[in-house]
Amino acid sequence: MNCAEAKAILLLYRTDADAADPQVAEALALAEQDAVLGRWFADYRATQDVLREKFRQIPVPAALKEQILSERVVMTGKKRREKRVMVAALAALIIAAAVIGFFNIPRGARPEDSFAMYQEQMIYYAGAGYAMDLATNDPQQVRDFLAQHQAPADYALPGPLAQAAMTGCAVKEWNGTKVSMICFRTGKPLPANLPGDLWLFVVDRKSVKDLPAAGTPRFTQEEHVATLAWVQGDKLYILGTPGAEADIRKYL
Repeated sequence: MNCAEAKAILLLYRTDADAADPQVAEALALAEQDAVLGRWFADYRATQDVLREKFRQIPVPAALKEQILSERVVMTGKKRREKRVMVAALAALIIAAAVIGFFNIPRGARPEDSFAMYQEQMIYYAGAGYAMDLATNDPQQVRDFLAQHQAPADYALPGPLAQAAMTGCAVKEWNGTKVSMICFRTGKPLPANLPGDLWLFVVDRKSVKDLPAAGTPRFTQEEHVATLAWVQGDKLYILGTPGAEADIRKYL
């Protein structure tokens, strides 16, 4: 079993009872032996814990039980059709959630080391909930911490971004390469558990394929997250924030 096969199996891992399966047991053993796979699996489980907690916080309508029971007693042909539509919609939501959880599976036109996959994974880290490895508003402490952990520390901040309120940093992994995640605040109100709403990811450009052309930063809108990506020197930069294009471009 190689790492790619182990990842595909571990993406289905939910409880310790799953470890009784021989393939799962083999994948878990490989994750203990392979440092990169082990870190990926730890990040994946932490993300799943965050998502599960968010689902638990969704309130259940007070009359839902009574509505379900009443529909079981009397259901006309029209109601049956409506029920099928609701089930189909729910299935679509479940599939969408599964796609989010499977973001790290290789996809034919989007190999694991492509720019599209890298950007998707970094924005997923920011949007799914995260904890900073170092919480500080001191830019030099951030650089020193990243350097100590062999992550890119000699990055160049655009002038407007350098004036934003820094809140800390974290070290992420991308195919065995360290990624620096530097966190800022835009000044908008934030939930208590969110340390920042403006994220800069910095990585060695050699670790990512299909890079944006040098020059004008590439803008992307993914659902509610606006991103800008650019190459400068030997680094690839991705800046993201919830909002639209105007909300992100003002930091360049």
